[in-house]
Amino acid sequence: MCWSPALLTGWVLLLVQLQHLQAVPIGIDKTKVKEAEKKPDEPPDTGLHYDRYLREVIDFLEKDQHFREKLHNTDMEDIKQGKLAQELDFVSHHVRTKLDELKRQEVNRLRTLLKAKHDLEGGNDIAVDHQALLKQFEHLNHMNPHTFEVEDLDRLIKSATSDLENFDKERHEEFKRYEMMKEHDRQEHLKTLDEEQRKKEEDHYEEMKKKHADHPKVNHPGSQNQLKEVWEEADGLDPEDFDPKTFFNLHDTNGDGFFDEQELEALFTKELEKIYDPTNEEDDMVEMEEERLRMREHVMNETLEQNQAYTDEEMREFEEHLAQQEQDLNQRTVDLQKQREELERQQEQLNAQKVELQQVRTGYRV
Repeated sequence: MCWSPALLTGWVLLLVQLQHLQAVPIGIDKTKVKEAEKKPDEPPDTGLHYDRYLREVIDFLEKDQHFREKLHNTDMEDIKQGKLAQELDFVSHHVRTKLDELKRQEVNRLRTLLKAKHDLEGGNDIAVDHQALLKQFEHLNHMNPHTFEVEDLDRLIKSATSDLENFDKERHEEFKRYEMMKEHDRQEHLKTLDEEQRKKEEDHYEEMKKKHADHPKVNHPGSQNQLKEVWEEADGLDPEDFDPKTFFNLHDTNGDGFFDEQELEALFTKELEKIYDPTNEEDDMVEMEEERLRMREHVMNETLEQNQAYTDEEMREFEEHLAQQEQDLNQRTVDLQKQREELERQQEQLNAQKVELQQVRTGYRV
């Protein structure tokens, strides 16, 4: 599956996965690490429509020492229940003032955007979905457009948490559709071949599956063997000197004291290279990214299913859906053709009436 630009920021990950990722930030052992000191990376775009607003709020809240300490000492459930948002009342006046300004800018941005969408849709006689428009404001309290309050932070946390928790689910569903469409296209292609060609294609397909499965042993995601291999081959360090704390500091690229999703997925590159090669016909790079996602989920959730991307029942339903779409399209084509024929008939009648009227007028003149 093609990797979406909608990656999670480290701070929001802390909100969503605080219980799953634990690491102690320590100084890097400079006797073992030869790399230059790393600079914190820019957090990746979350893909949320309010991403910039989220980033700016995060940035200013983290500048407040009280809030930062509370953030790192509040558990997942308390965050989801809004207890962290209550700490907004104790942040500095400077931070509160800046948050007020950020909220006013966000409200103005949304109003401008929604007005443009409303004008565009309304101007084309398209029914405007007011509920969908109002959903754009769910991450803040638009009834109070002037000041950033506890409710605003609570809404922002809950909206971002909910939206981002659904992100992996959507990626899996997208990959499932990709795999089913690939199989559908393969089956449709086979139908166009004669028996000899079809046998040849099927044999080639099975050969590619076997070639793809023939690869070096893959380490269990997150195991010490897997991490040691990264330490030795990617970091260029002596495997006998493997140190988990030093390893963590090497790969905590944004320096926030946690492994976020992007950092975890980067650790699996070496394992994936054992299975997938972009120059091999049998290796699908879309499937490689799905495997990377599954590896990361396993490390974070301790679950790794080896099931096919879709079930036979799901494939059957997918085929039925495609067939229904084709049937609907064909029916629409028939209906449009009938409408065209009816319009042509009406036009012929109108032309005949015009001729008759012209003849009557000519008769009167005579």
